[in-house]
Amino acid sequence: MKALVVYDSVYGNTEKIAKAIGHAIDGEIKVISAGEADPADIKSIDILIVGSPTHGGRPTPAIQDFLDKVTGSDIKSIKVAAFDTRSSSRLVRIFGYAAEKIASSLTSKGGTLILSPEAFFVKATKGPLKEGELERAADWAKEITE
Repeated sequence: MKALVVYDSVYGNTEKIAKAIGHAIDGEIKVISAGEADPADIKSIDILIVGSPTHGGRPTPAIQDFLDKVTGSDIKSIKVAAFDTRSSSRLVRIFGYAAEKIASSLTSKGGTLILSPEAFFVKATKGPLKEGELERAADWAKEITE
């Protein structure tokens, strides 16, 4: 199996989750930041996993830019999954979350969502990740490949 994990990270928390996901998947896995990602690489993979911190209810501009560049012909018949890092504060809930918007973008272009979008939690805006989130990310990654 070939998988690509594309992420953006502001404080390093989303990067840690992305790497935990990448390490948990067997096969040929590439974990790269959104700035390094080339949508043309999608055509040669089986699974695309995209993650971002939630900022103002949205993915970061780097992830949004990557998603904007992905075309239907790039992603048609590719299995996709989305995740975000977020705070559990009430204020964040008002604006929504990045993972759902990432998943919606990928599926609207023809990707096949294989799991519901997943949230990984930070203790505060800058982190750190809450206890057990890296392990939960690894478990989630294993579900993706089952």
